[in-house]
Amino acid sequence: MIDRYARPLLKAIWEPTRKYETWLKVELLACEALAKKGLIPPSAVKQIRAKARIKPARIEALERVTKHDVIAFLESISEQVGPAARYLHMGLTSSDILDTSLAVLMVEAADAILGELDRLLVVLRTRALEHRDTLMIGRSHGIHGEPITFGIKLAIWYDETRRHRERVHAARQGIAYGKVSGAMGTFAHLSPDVEAYVCKNLGLTPAPASNQIVQRDRHAAYLTALALLASSIEKFATEIRHLQRTEVLEVEEPFTPGQKGSSAMPHKRNPIVSENLCGLARLVRANSLAALENVSLWHERDISHSSVERVIIPDSTILVDFMLARFTDLMADLVVYPDRMRRNLELTGGVIYSQRLMLELVRQGAPRVQAYEVVQRLAMAAWQGQTPFRDLVEKDPFITRHLSEKAIGMCFDPEAYTRHVPEVFERVFGSTAKARASRKPERA
Repeated sequence: MIDRYARPLLKAIWEPTRKYETWLKVELLACEALAKKGLIPPSAVKQIRAKARIKPARIEALERVTKHDVIAFLESISEQVGPAARYLHMGLTSSDILDTSLAVLMVEAADAILGELDRLLVVLRTRALEHRDTLMIGRSHGIHGEPITFGIKLAIWYDETRRHRERVHAARQGIAYGKVSGAMGTFAHLSPDVEAYVCKNLGLTPAPASNQIVQRDRHAAYLTALALLASSIEKFATEIRHLQRTEVLEVEEPFTPGQKGSSAMPHKRNPIVSENLCGLARLVRANSLAALENVSLWHERDISHSSVERVIIPDSTILVDFMLARFTDLMADLVVYPDRMRRNLELTGGVIYSQRLMLELVRQGAPRVQAYEVVQRLAMAAWQGQTPFRDLVEKDPFITRHLSEKAIGMCFDPEAYTRHVPEVFERVFGSTAKARASRKPERA
């Protein structure tokens, strides 16, 4: 089922043929290193390189007999190469091949994900600048709080995504380690310079110390970084789902010609992309837990991690790559309704300006406790629909004793809440964000 989410690059990385090709590359590099040391004939390396071909069907047939994937792979290559094949796998153990090649593939997958993160950052920056000054209501506990801008919301998403890029890059560096140190990791049957040669030519670093495997804290860190990224995508998608609710409708996923929202209700326009992303994040997080369970193995190793990794590493990288691409496209085409945002901003009749009013009373000498009680009393009356909040404020003797009509009016200015937005944008995006962002035509 995971294939439906596999985009071409990630799908190619985790195809069996690509895995076996990487295994062969590790074996050939080990042979080259041994030939340079004079331990095997250079002609044998040339013969292996010339004749060895990857035949997945044959490997699978042999594995059904041997019950061992690396042995089946080696037997398949030996059938083609002939006598020179005896120099393959000299002094190596299966995990030298498995773990080193897995590191190569995980690095390739991380690089693809980093590329998608870069694309998302560009889109988030563009949309944030576009809506830097688009007023909307900020909500806490789902309840109207005070005015913000939609651009501020997107700037927060950008900053969070940038941190994820740093984490994924760090995880990519942490997984880029190989080992060719033999059955117990002691280099009993070949020297460390063979490992150094293999790793260098694969773009990896030799693990400073290893037993039979590369330690699984590296893999857990990688899967955890992906789970954190997926969780933030879920957070962003959840916000879009809330903002698309009929009663809110401040943003909306694009609804393309011919698209249908419900088999029963023709009017439906559902946030299906965001809901899909929220669901997939659960899988990525679950996989990270399995990766943490893989850290603890018996002695120099057991094989309990292997079956898990064959699922969780391809699946998580494929899912995160898909999620990033889908969310980036969603954000690029997200429909934003500034007029609806402004209407919702005014929905509560002005009670959202209560804090500014209370603070102005305090500045003008009113005791804070009394100022809070008066403002809250008027806000609750307005909340119950008796009279608009501002009308109540302008008639209250306590307030008018401390504030002039002009001062009261200034308390109800939404722009006052967003006057420092340019400074926030400069901190997030740099000095280029100082100038007021140019407005694009609103999308239909």
